[in-house]
Amino acid sequence: MSRVVCDISVSADGYAAGPNQRADAPFGDIDEDRLHAWMFKTGDENQAEVEAIVDAGAFIMGRNMFGPDRGEPDLEWSGWWGDNPPYHGPVFVLTHHPRVPLVMEGGTTFNFVSDGIHSALEQARAAAGERNVAIAGGASTVNQFLAAGLLDELRLHITPAVIGAGSRLFDGVPSLDFEQVSVRGTSRVTHITYRVLR
Repeated sequence: MSRVVCDISVSADGYAAGPNQRADAPFGDIDEDRLHAWMFKTGDENQAEVEAIVDAGAFIMGRNMFGPDRGEPDLEWSGWWGDNPPYHGPVFVLTHHPRVPLVMEGGTTFNFVSDGIHSALEQARAAAGERNVAIAGGASTVNQFLAAGLLDELRLHITPAVIGAGSRLFDGVPSLDFEQVSVRGTSRVTHITYRVLR
Protein backbone atom coordinates (compact mmCIF):
# COMPACT_ATOMS: atom_id res chain seq x y z
CA MET A 1 0.00 0.00 0.00
CA SER A 2 1.18 3.51 -0.75
CA ARG A 3 2.45 5.77 2.04
CA VAL A 4 0.90 9.11 2.96
CA VAL A 5 3.58 11.79 3.00
CA CYS A 6 3.66 15.55 3.42
CA ASP A 7 6.11 18.27 2.43
CA ILE A 8 5.48 21.66 3.99
CA SER A 9 7.55 24.82 4.35
CA VAL A 10 7.27 26.50 7.74
CA SER A 11 8.90 29.39 9.53
CA ALA A 12 11.04 28.76 12.59
CA ASP A 13 7.92 29.39 14.71
CA GLY A 14 5.87 26.89 12.72
CA TYR A 15 3.76 29.03 10.39
CA ALA A 16 3.04 27.87 6.83
CA ALA A 17 1.29 31.12 5.86
CA GLY A 18 0.77 34.55 7.34
CA PRO A 19 -2.54 36.15 8.28
CA ASN A 20 -5.10 37.47 5.77
CA GLN A 21 -4.68 35.03 2.89
CA ARG A 22 -6.49 36.32 -0.21
CA ALA A 23 -6.38 36.25 -4.01
CA ASP A 24 -3.58 38.80 -4.30
CA ALA A 25 -1.62 37.35 -1.35
CA PRO A 26 -1.83 33.52 -1.32
CA PHE A 27 0.47 33.32 1.73
CA GLY A 28 -1.10 36.26 3.54
CA ASP A 29 0.59 39.39 4.78
CA ILE A 30 4.16 38.14 4.51
CA ASP A 31 6.87 38.18 1.88
CA GLU A 32 6.50 34.74 0.26
CA ASP A 33 10.31 34.50 -0.03
CA ARG A 34 10.48 34.11 3.75
CA LEU A 35 8.96 30.64 3.30
CA HIS A 36 9.77 29.62 -0.26
CA ALA A 37 12.96 31.30 -1.47
CA TRP A 38 14.73 27.98 -0.90
CA MET A 39 12.57 26.42 -3.63
CA PHE A 40 13.01 29.09 -6.28
CA LYS A 41 16.16 31.10 -5.56
CA THR A 42 18.89 28.66 -4.54
CA GLY A 43 19.66 26.88 -7.81
CA ASP A 44 20.39 23.16 -7.45
CA GLU A 45 21.11 23.33 -3.72
CA ASN A 46 17.66 21.99 -2.83
CA GLN A 47 16.79 20.24 -6.08
CA ALA A 48 16.26 16.79 -4.54
CA GLU A 49 13.74 18.16 -2.03
CA VAL A 50 11.92 20.20 -4.70
CA GLU A 51 11.59 17.13 -6.92
CA ALA A 52 10.34 15.01 -4.00
CA ILE A 53 7.45 17.43 -3.37
CA VAL A 54 5.70 16.49 -6.63
CA ASP A 55 6.86 12.86 -6.76
CA ALA A 56 3.58 11.24 -5.76
CA GLY A 57 0.82 9.36 -7.50
CA ALA A 58 -1.93 11.64 -6.14
CA PHE A 59 -2.24 14.76 -3.99
CA ILE A 60 -4.65 16.09 -1.38
CA MET A 61 -4.96 19.78 -0.50
CA GLY A 62 -7.29 22.02 1.43
CA ARG A 63 -9.60 24.44 -0.32
CA ASN A 64 -7.56 27.43 0.89
CA MET A 65 -4.46 26.01 -0.76
CA PHE A 66 -6.39 25.67 -4.00
CA GLY A 67 -7.87 29.16 -3.84
CA PRO A 68 -8.78 32.19 -1.74
CA ASP A 69 -12.43 31.23 -1.18
CA ARG A 70 -13.75 31.49 2.37
CA GLY A 71 -17.40 31.11 1.40
CA GLU A 72 -19.14 30.23 -1.84
CA PRO A 73 -16.50 29.19 -4.39
CA ASP A 74 -15.63 31.15 -7.49
CA LEU A 75 -16.29 28.51 -10.15
CA GLU A 76 -14.08 30.39 -12.61
CA TRP A 77 -11.08 30.01 -10.28
CA SER A 78 -8.57 27.38 -11.46
CA GLY A 79 -5.86 27.57 -8.80
CA TRP A 80 -2.80 29.69 -8.12
CA TRP A 81 -0.52 27.94 -10.63
CA GLY A 82 -1.78 28.98 -14.07
CA ASP A 83 -2.79 26.59 -16.84
CA ASN A 84 -0.10 23.98 -16.08
CA PRO A 85 0.05 23.28 -12.32
CA PRO A 86 3.13 21.41 -11.05
CA TYR A 87 1.28 18.28 -9.87
CA HIS A 88 0.83 16.48 -13.22
CA GLY A 89 -1.56 13.99 -11.65
CA PRO A 90 -4.84 13.79 -9.74
CA VAL A 91 -5.35 16.33 -6.96
CA PHE A 92 -8.18 15.97 -4.43
CA VAL A 93 -9.30 19.30 -2.98
CA LEU A 94 -11.12 19.26 0.36
CA THR A 95 -14.12 21.57 0.18
CA HIS A 96 -17.63 22.17 1.49
CA HIS A 97 -18.89 22.94 -2.03
CA PRO A 98 -19.09 20.17 -4.65
CA ARG A 99 -17.74 21.05 -8.09
CA VAL A 100 -17.10 19.11 -11.26
CA PRO A 101 -13.46 18.04 -11.82
CA LEU A 102 -11.21 20.68 -13.33
CA VAL A 103 -8.85 19.32 -15.99
CA MET A 104 -5.66 21.34 -16.51
CA GLU A 105 -2.64 21.10 -18.81
CA GLY A 106 0.17 18.69 -18.03
CA GLY A 107 -2.03 15.94 -16.58
CA THR A 108 -3.29 17.74 -13.46
CA THR A 109 -6.97 17.23 -12.61
CA PHE A 110 -8.46 18.91 -9.56
CA ASN A 111 -11.18 16.73 -8.02
CA PHE A 112 -13.34 18.36 -5.35
CA VAL A 113 -14.19 16.23 -2.30
CA SER A 114 -16.94 17.43 0.02
CA ASP A 115 -17.25 14.41 2.34
CA GLY A 116 -14.06 14.66 4.40
CA ILE A 117 -10.46 13.58 4.66
CA HIS A 118 -11.14 9.84 4.81
CA SER A 119 -13.03 9.94 1.53
CA ALA A 120 -10.32 12.09 -0.06
CA LEU A 121 -7.64 9.65 1.10
CA GLU A 122 -9.57 6.64 -0.21
CA GLN A 123 -9.95 8.29 -3.61
CA ALA A 124 -6.32 9.43 -3.68
CA ARG A 125 -5.05 5.95 -2.77
CA ALA A 126 -7.10 4.43 -5.58
CA ALA A 127 -5.70 6.97 -8.04
CA ALA A 128 -2.10 6.65 -6.80
CA GLY A 129 -1.84 2.87 -7.07
CA GLU A 130 1.50 1.82 -5.55
CA ARG A 131 2.83 5.40 -5.50
CA ASN A 132 2.67 7.71 -2.49
CA VAL A 133 -0.21 10.03 -1.67
CA ALA A 134 1.06 13.52 -0.84
CA ILE A 135 -0.72 15.91 1.50
CA ALA A 136 0.10 19.20 -0.20
CA GLY A 137 -1.18 21.56 2.50
CA GLY A 138 -2.02 23.99 3.87
CA ALA A 139 -1.27 23.69 7.54
CA SER A 140 -4.87 23.09 8.65
CA THR A 141 -5.20 20.18 6.21
CA VAL A 142 -1.91 18.67 7.39
CA ASN A 143 -3.08 19.10 10.98
CA GLN A 144 -6.29 17.18 10.21
CA PHE A 145 -4.31 14.26 8.79
CA LEU A 146 -1.90 14.28 11.73
CA ALA A 147 -4.73 14.41 14.28
CA ALA A 148 -6.50 11.51 12.54
CA GLY A 149 -3.33 9.39 12.51
CA LEU A 150 -3.34 9.19 8.71
CA LEU A 151 0.12 10.59 7.94
CA ASP A 152 3.14 8.28 7.63
CA GLU A 153 5.94 10.77 6.93
CA LEU A 154 6.31 14.51 7.54
CA ARG A 155 8.98 16.40 5.61
CA LEU A 156 9.45 19.82 7.16
CA HIS A 157 11.34 22.57 5.33
CA ILE A 158 12.11 25.05 8.11
CA THR A 159 13.14 28.54 7.10
CA PRO A 160 15.05 30.98 9.32
CA ALA A 161 12.16 33.41 9.77
CA VAL A 162 9.70 34.22 12.54
CA ILE A 163 6.23 35.13 11.22
CA GLY A 164 4.29 35.33 14.49
CA ALA A 165 0.74 34.78 13.20
CA GLY A 166 -1.23 33.02 10.49
CA SER A 167 -1.76 29.37 9.67
CA ARG A 168 0.39 27.25 11.99
CA LEU A 169 1.44 23.62 11.77
CA PHE A 170 0.47 21.40 14.76
CA ASP A 171 -2.38 23.65 15.96
CA GLY A 172 -5.06 21.36 17.39
CA VAL A 173 -2.92 18.24 16.95
CA PRO A 174 -2.78 15.91 19.96
CA SER A 175 0.47 14.62 21.41
CA LEU A 176 2.52 12.79 18.77
CA ASP A 177 5.90 11.11 18.60
CA PHE A 178 8.17 11.09 15.57
CA GLU A 179 11.27 9.23 14.52
CA GLN A 180 13.81 11.47 12.80
CA VAL A 181 14.74 9.92 9.46
CA SER A 182 17.02 12.61 8.07
CA VAL A 183 18.13 16.21 8.46
CA ARG A 184 19.98 18.44 6.01
CA GLY A 185 20.73 22.13 6.17
CA THR A 186 21.33 24.45 3.23
CA SER A 187 21.74 28.21 2.95
CA ARG A 188 18.05 29.12 3.33
CA VAL A 189 16.36 26.08 4.84
CA THR A 190 16.73 23.02 7.06
CA HIS A 191 15.08 19.88 5.70
CA ILE A 192 13.91 17.43 8.37
CA THR A 193 12.10 14.18 7.61
CA TYR A 194 10.12 12.54 10.39
CA ARG A 195 8.35 9.19 10.44
CA VAL A 196 5.13 9.37 12.45
CA LEU A 197 5.14 6.77 15.21
CA ARG A 198 1.88 4.98 15.94
